[in-house]
Amino acid sequence: MNEVTEVALSTVFMSEAFGTAVLVLLGCGVVANVVLPRTKGNGADWLLISFGWGLAVFSGVYVAHASGAHLNPAVTIGMLAQGKAEYADGVAISPASTVVYLVAQFLGGFVGALVCWLAYKKHFDAAGQDGLSTLSVFSTGPEIRSYGWNFVTEVIATFVLVYVILVFGETPSQLGPLAVAMLVVAIGASLGGPTGYAINPARDLSPRIAHALLPIPNKQSSDWSYSWVPVLGPLVGGALAGVAALVVG
Repeated sequence: MNEVTEVALSTVFMSEAFGTAVLVLLGCGVVANVVLPRTKGNGADWLLISFGWGLAVFSGVYVAHASGAHLNPAVTIGMLAQGKAEYADGVAISPASTVVYLVAQFLGGFVGALVCWLAYKKHFDAAGQDGLSTLSVFSTGPEIRSYGWNFVTEVIATFVLVYVILVFGETPSQLGPLAVAMLVVAIGASLGGPTGYAINPARDLSPRIAHALLPIPNKQSSDWSYSWVPVLGPLVGGALAGVAALVVG
């Protein structure tokens, strides 16, 4: 039997940070391509955004293979709630490793959003000059604002994501990048309509902070009154998925 080698927390940090950065760069990038003015993809539809986010996850999982490719605090919390011994092969669950995963994910989300802004800099400038909101490139928002029901939507969508990952693969890398990518596409197409399916606090909060800080001309609100929904909703959904996986298990 092959002995599992312990993975250094510095490796976990870099893996999760780079993987989440790639996820957010490509995910926010497809939204930028669709909604910003004078891009090649301007005016495309929701399915392109859903597929783009799915392929963003596909890419991020490969980048973050060393850490089990959580890329999402809801996945990390779900594994913690499930009572697993390890977050990935060679990464024991502990307070220190939990903090490393979460900090890396949020930092990676910010870096990915920043690089997306650099790639589309002139188009963000054009949107600001035209008086168009750019927040949707960075973060999600509800089509019908009802904080309680928006919260419920995020809980349900994230529960589906994390439960499937935990039950059928235990980590995204073990389940397979393509399978997780198609799961994200399915959630976007089926459950993404009400809120834009954040399903990942690091994917939403970190880019929202980037939006607030970046020098976008005539920038409008970062919608902080809504910002708790795509953070707490996914965390609750992930925790419930972990408990459900433990019970069914």
